[in-house]
Amino acid sequence: MKLRDFCLLFALMALWGLNFSVIKLGVNNIDPLMLTALRFTFAVFPLVLFIKRPNVPWRYLMAYGLSFGVGVWGLTTLSIRLGLSAGMASLLLDMSVVSSLLVGYFVLKEKLTFNKLFGAGLALLGLLIIIRADGGAITMAGLLLVLLASVFWSVNGVIVKWANTREIFAFNLWGMLFAPVPLVLLSVMLNGPSVVTDLMTEFNQSALFSALFQAYPTTLLGYWLWNKMIVKYSISSVAPMTLLVPVFGLLGGHWFYDEVITVSQIVAGGLILAGLFISQITWTVFKVKRSTV
Repeated sequence: MKLRDFCLLFALMALWGLNFSVIKLGVNNIDPLMLTALRFTFAVFPLVLFIKRPNVPWRYLMAYGLSFGVGVWGLTTLSIRLGLSAGMASLLLDMSVVSSLLVGYFVLKEKLTFNKLFGAGLALLGLLIIIRADGGAITMAGLLLVLLASVFWSVNGVIVKWANTREIFAFNLWGMLFAPVPLVLLSVMLNGPSVVTDLMTEFNQSALFSALFQAYPTTLLGYWLWNKMIVKYSISSVAPMTLLVPVFGLLGGHWFYDEVITVSQIVAGGLILAGLFISQITWTVFKVKRSTV
């Protein structure tokens, strides 16, 4: 990988990690689901009017919008509002290493390889340490929501595979079109119609900055650059860079909100990230040695 591209990816991982602190800034001011609805509204309009719809059935676009918009980011944003620290949210979203294993096995009929099982085991051990630690960084409601969000993260991959499109940017954009309305309806169901009128009075510069930051640099610029690198290099070369996201997520929570990073969190985080890394390894070295015997 060229040094310039490595630096761009490194900066992107920092951006995605610090985004969790920006989410926390927003939910400290307005309803989290309404904040997420604003994020995807700004990301979609007016750009969707100038980007041609990808040649895939509508059901895949709708499913992706619900899974990505409501399932991943709606639940993650809500988990932060319910007491989960920004740093822990960025880390625990990587528990998709476990849900991806289950989704891949039961839905895509993928084989359960040793490295995937071992990686999932390390991640679960890290999760157990986090649950048992009393550092004030998690609440049970927030923990359950972000773990459910990690499942939806795995579901996203299945939807993209089934859609089988090369127009990734257009697919992301048109899929996100189906996120804002369900997010608003879910917020109204949970909080009542007053959540809409409250938005008018509670909306301020901090909430606007949070929504715009999530929409443009994080979502549109971030995923455009990520997909560009995926096309340019192999997935095995690019994917491990995502291990930096929770590192910057934890640092951002510490820098901006004085969130305490305990020894148990460092150990648990190391286990989860090691599990994610190991689950992505293909043991080509052993295969080559075996074939030469």
